[in-house]
Amino acid sequence: MAALTSKQISIAKALVFVLCLLPLAYIVYAALTENLGTDPVKSLIHLTGEWAIRLFLLTMAISPMRAWLGLNSALRFRRMLGLYTWFYASLHLLVVVTYLFGWDWSIAKEELAERPYIFVGFAAWVLMVPLGLTSNNRAVRALRKNWVRLHMLVYPAVILAWVHIALQIRSSYFDAALYAVLIICLLFQRFQKLQKRL
Repeated sequence: MAALTSKQISIAKALVFVLCLLPLAYIVYAALTENLGTDPVKSLIHLTGEWAIRLFLLTMAISPMRAWLGLNSALRFRRMLGLYTWFYASLHLLVVVTYLFGWDWSIAKEELAERPYIFVGFAAWVLMVPLGLTSNNRAVRALRKNWVRLHMLVYPAVILAWVHIALQIRSSYFDAALYAVLIICLLFQRFQKLQKRL
């Protein structure tokens, strides 16, 4: 497959940037027009969390897309998608801390005791922090080979993100099962790649 030109990549990056902002635009619009349903806080938590995991999986799909479809230019978008993943995950955490905890540690302790999946989700976010902070050229140059090792945190982070979702299941298992299949496929591709190196 022919590689994209610099101009095409710039246009595509601008398009991807805007597309990644559309969920936020929808959330803000729904909040301002009071169209978040009967439980706005729950809707905000779910919407921000759902977009975080969707973008997480899309980011992880970049390498397989390159390997299976020959889309080498797709790598140009991985960093942006990864940072948007972190952005929506951080927004998700901010909504929880603000509207569920009210920035009150005593309430937070009660909620964490009753809902352990919150702690698991927080652990996933913590693992994403160094990934987000080192997603720049300066960090790549400074860390060198350690940058690759550091960014292997993406694997436990995505697994914890899935556990965070799975622990909340009350009726439908469809989303959790779908995410599990996608994560297994993405991790299997990376396992195969690692085996070839050994």
